[in-house]
Amino acid sequence: MAPVPAEGSAAIAVRLFAGFAGFGAGAVNLALSSSLLVAPAGGGTPLQAASGILAGLWGTALILAAVLSLYRARVPAGPGWFALLAAAAGIHAAALLLSRGPASSLNISHLAALLLTLMIVASTAWLGRQRTGHDDGGAPAVVRPGVLLLAAFGGAVLVAGIATPGLAASAAGQYAVPHGQHGEPAVPGDHNPGHHQQ
Repeated sequence: MAPVPAEGSAAIAVRLFAGFAGFGAGAVNLALSSSLLVAPAGGGTPLQAASGILAGLWGTALILAAVLSLYRARVPAGPGWFALLAAAAGIHAAALLLSRGPASSLNISHLAALLLTLMIVASTAWLGRQRTGHDDGGAPAVVRPGVLLLAAFGGAVLVAGIATPGLAASAAGQYAVPHGQHGEPAVPGDHNPGHHQQ
């Protein structure tokens, strides 16, 4: 196995951030998929079903790419990957601009997915520039564990802050049981929880 070139703290932190953003974008796309496949926003048209399937496949691909990038210490790159990311960002942006009626309830999910996708693009592009400008003959890279810990924490908080509203706005989030509550989820329109008790 060929040795991996030493990386500094900044490159490792950005790679972690790209991985976190990939997990977040993947989760939001899976939530969008559930909304498109279950909710009647588009009247159950074949286009809505196809969009739901594509969103599910893309969300799964993003999560797998994030796992592999963190495991192999290398983010996916190349024209094909950037083209897929750009297409996904364009689809989310178009959905934000063109959504009307019930479909507009997913705008927060599309916005979250768009922002997280752009974070992956920015992180991957920065890492690519660092690799092309890397000088193997220079001083060895310095890794500072404290900086990495802070970067990982900050990246996780930022990604969670963007992904959580996107997940909550989806069908999966709207029908989720609130934390700390057990049993069946509350029925919409049931404003008197005590009237079932005899």
